[in-house]
Amino acid sequence: MSKYSKNEATEWAWETLRGQWTTLVTPFTESDEVDEQGLRNNMRYIQQLGTTGAGCTWGMGEFWSLTREERIKVYEIVADEAAGKWPIGAHITDTSLKNSTYFAKHAESLGFSILIIAAPYFVTKTEQQVINYVKAIADQSSLAIMFYNSPQFGIIISAPGLEQICNIPNVVGVKEASFNRDLSIQTHQSIGTKAIISTPDEWILFKGKELGFEQRVMFANTSDWRFDTPDTNHYVTFINNATNGLLDQEYYDRYIRPIKTLSDTWWMKTVKSLAGSLPVPMVKYWGEIMGMAGGHVRSPMENMSAEEKTDLEAAIVSIIENKKEKRPS
Repeated sequence: MSKYSKNEATEWAWETLRGQWTTLVTPFTESDEVDEQGLRNNMRYIQQLGTTGAGCTWGMGEFWSLTREERIKVYEIVADEAAGKWPIGAHITDTSLKNSTYFAKHAESLGFSILIIAAPYFVTKTEQQVINYVKAIADQSSLAIMFYNSPQFGIIISAPGLEQICNIPNVVGVKEASFNRDLSIQTHQSIGTKAIISTPDEWILFKGKELGFEQRVMFANTSDWRFDTPDTNHYVTFINNATNGLLDQEYYDRYIRPIKTLSDTWWMKTVKSLAGSLPVPMVKYWGEIMGMAGGHVRSPMENMSAEEKTDLEAAIVSIIENKKEKRPS
């Protein structure tokens, strides 16, 4: 069970959601089973980086490829490994309201801290449908909820629509990942003082300083474990400082911009090759280069070619070695 009541969800969120939250991939074994030990090892590694929480079975976690039983298994592994000492979030979106509600109740029983809900893809065509869907789940759960606004789910909710969603009592905020900068800024400016708004990219931190708003949490991305190692955790350090009011442009330019530029290049390249889908194959292989468990992606996604893997690994290794040379003595 959660450590707060439904009436305390908003207060809990404002106190707890700070710094760098990570997104976990779902590693698979060669026999196409969920790699339990790999997932546990990944979590232990990521916690060493200084991250403040983790979410599972999101897009990068290939929730769309998991059976109901596999999704529950991932929840159970993550909850057991976190052991109540690390805030964790369960993404529960499904086209079936019954499934979403089932996932929500199971996550709450396991001790998850927060739920992540997006539009039920394929069937929702209007904002009111999405609002009703989120409310139906929220009414049956005591957990805090972050709404995930992403074009991957077939509809992008406007700022006024997001405000209506955040008016649902235990909806505490929005992961605004529409890739529409104007919408991200508008959402921060219009509802950012009463709901937690997080755009999962560093540009929003600098834009917020320029326009007078602050993002409290990076909720959530894979940049921590793709960019950092325990002894050179520059990205997590930057985010944890920036979300507490210490935005350091010089530090960002020196330690993060080179690898972020590489990431953006490969991100867009992979998205293009997948005709608009999330670059899960690239992200999982990047994790393997960093020593984490990843494995293949499930059909209909396609894995990176051997040539692409070789090129990506060479580029990453070069930048990591350069980061080590720049490390302060």
